[in-house]
Amino acid sequence: MTPQDSNRRFTKVASLRQQQKGMSLFIALIVLVAMTLAGIALVRSIDTTTVISGNLAFRQSTLNATDQGVNAAYLWLMSKVGTSSLNNSDSSAGYYSSKLDPEPDWKDTATWSGLNTATLATDAASNTTTYIIHRMCTQPNTAYNGNNGGVANQCSTAVSTSSGVCPGGSQSIGNYCFDATASGVYYRVTARTIGPRNSTSIVQAMLLIPF
Repeated sequence: MTPQDSNRRFTKVASLRQQQKGMSLFIALIVLVAMTLAGIALVRSIDTTTVISGNLAFRQSTLNATDQGVNAAYLWLMSKVGTSSLNNSDSSAGYYSSKLDPEPDWKDTATWSGLNTATLATDAASNTTTYIIHRMCTQPNTAYNGNNGGVANQCSTAVSTSSGVCPGGSQSIGNYCFDATASGVYYRVTARTIGPRNSTSIVQAMLLIPF
């Protein structure tokens, strides 16, 4: 082997090593870019998950707060049992002695601003709850079995029951009999809670209140 052949072989080996180094650098750059993109995607995924979890937490908080509105309405109604107070609307308590016709869009803020409502104190989670009570009757400011200008008041009522043998029937002893005597009137409570991030929950509940 001549010195020239040795020089040629050394030059080829050196060139091959440089090519391998260049290819390794190229692959390393690709891996680095891929890892960077994966890291960015992971951070964004974590941020999105955090936002979704936060929104769900606020929504759950407002939903729980609406229960307080329904409970406050129930306690107010029960405080009027045995009196004629529920025959008449009470705007200061958010109480209407008849149902709305037609039914409004409760998701529309204009509906709430156009009605008399009762508002609870803002709770520790900065939720503000408002509620409205409607007696399930057709005539306002009228007894459940009364007349308003000659128009009979029609209300959603619960019939009373009694145990024993039902006359004219074949039920066995011990079954309950239904008679035409109403034992109470149904009231609908609509409660809305607005949270600190403007998350809103609206619930409705039907309550049977005795006379």
